Amino acid sequence: MKDFPIAGVILAAGKGTRMEPFSARYPKPVLPICNKPLLQYQIEMMKEIGIEEILMVIGHLGYEIAQTFGDGGHLGVKIRYIEQRETLGIAHAVGKLESYISSPFLLSLGDIFFVAEDIRVMKEMMVEHHAGAVLAVKDEDDPEAIRRNFTVLLDEVGNVKRVIEKPRHISTRVKGCGLYLFDQQVFDAIRRTPRTAMRDEYEITDTIQILVDDGLPVMIAKVIRWDMNLTFPEDVLECNLQQIQRSGRDSLIGEGAHLHPSAVISNSVIGNGVVLEQPISITNSVVFPDTILNSGGDIDRFIVTPEHQIDCRRFVRSEKKRDV
Repeated sequence: MKDFPIAGVILAAGKGTRMEPFSARYPKPVLPICNKPLLQYQIEMMKEIGIEEILMVIGHLGYEIAQTFGDGGHLGVKIRYIEQRETLGIAHAVGKLESYISSPFLLSLGDIFFVAEDIRVMKEMMVEHHAGAVLAVKDEDDPEAIRRNFTVLLDEVGNVKRVIEKPRHISTRVKGCGLYLFDQQVFDAIRRTPRTAMRDEYEITDTIQILVDDGLPVMIAKVIRWDMNLTFPEDVLECNLQQIQRSGRDSLIGEGAHLHPSAVISNSVIGNGVVLEQPISITNSVVFPDTILNSGGDIDRFIVTPEHQIDCRRFVRSEKKRDV
């Protein structure tokens, strides 16, 4: 297998029902992480490895996603939008893209925030080993995080021999992270992927297992340093605080924000166009763009939007888990 171009695919059609009260107004892919939409990080990651064209699958509030990213020109890529009318699982969504893709492709899930190493390693592994797929993974210390995702078992030479979706029994720390490099042979496997009885969906892990059973090399690349599946509002706060920590800043103040001169901001993200009318203290919090705060109470571990104030104090991760 010679060197080859890679297409980009981002699945961004989910409804995010557990993200209330955000989900009625904000699709998860545009939720702000340090004043950039979540998906902008993924787009930039793809651009860094030479991906120029991205297919973005949209559904719930898809027009908001399309308005946010447009044709991708301002980010140096070309984005094409495909509407998913039925949400029947990742494999189902990918299978609908076969007529649009003529090369291997990097697939990412649009509700996950990644901190990754150089993912060019995934392409190098596919070239070197003629792999049918390369799965981005990390060693995960939290068993519950593994149970919410998938894990893999390896054979004696380090190839994937078994993929287990949402395992109940944890026998390995290797966790899949929602980032995959697939050869086009995946479309043949998708056509043979059964619909599951438990979730009534076409699981991409079943598709990957078919590739393995067909004898195609499926490999893992430990390129993910940290990841968060944005499922609940508290996850948005955690991603923002983690990103501040990684940047070495105390806080981030957005463009056009107007703060009371006696306001105190600590370990927080203030969005573009925010107005703080009172001399309040904001700590460990995120204020969404264009929010006007005129109350006098201090804020700690809150997400504040133009419509809501969401208390996240019940969600506190241990320092060990927060370390990157």
